[in-house]
Amino acid sequence: IMRKLILTVFVAIAAIFSLNAQTMFGAKVGGNFASIIGDDTENLDVRTIFHVGIVAEIEVSDKFSFQPELMYSAQGAKYKDSEDGGFLYDGTFKLDYLNVPLMAKYYVSEGFSLEAGPQVGLLLSAKDDWEGTSESGEDDIKDDIKSIDFGVNVGIGYKLEGGLNLGARYNLGLSDINDFETSGKNQNGNIQVSVGYFF
Repeated sequence: IMRKLILTVFVAIAAIFSLNAQTMFGAKVGGNFASIIGDDTENLDVRTIFHVGIVAEIEVSDKFSFQPELMYSAQGAKYKDSEDGGFLYDGTFKLDYLNVPLMAKYYVSEGFSLEAGPQVGLLLSAKDDWEGTSESGEDDIKDDIKSIDFGVNVGIGYKLEGGLNLGARYNLGLSDINDFETSGKNQNGNIQVSVGYFF
């Protein structure tokens, strides 16, 4: 599935290049306010971490651009477990992805854009890092998390003269991340704030 999707992306990009579209390349980095949403998530909290990667903006017209990205994105959630009001342990689900957002950008005014588009993510690693009153540990949970994650992004951006750009985006996971038998369904949710530069 991932291979077919990447091939489709490259074909689409090649088709746009064939129109002699103007293209800029850049990089960006920023903060993730990641969470896991869905069923039985009352004890989960936001994990504050980061993302970093490369981008290309392909101008389709004066108002529209296509922006494919390749992002390393650390996600997951924090949690705290208790029993009868007493503390047991707390920890962090550390889910690391290689994400490919495919963003359509509409410039509503000079430099200011609205963005939306699908995203596919490849799971790189998944760990449960926990600490209790008398012991701690880190468990590999990659077998419990699906290797491919599908989502959709919506956001805003502002591009300054000289190449500097700012952005804010929300990624809503569309697919269940659980890869084990469960009656519930959980998705990734992630607010991203980033700063980038086009060369």
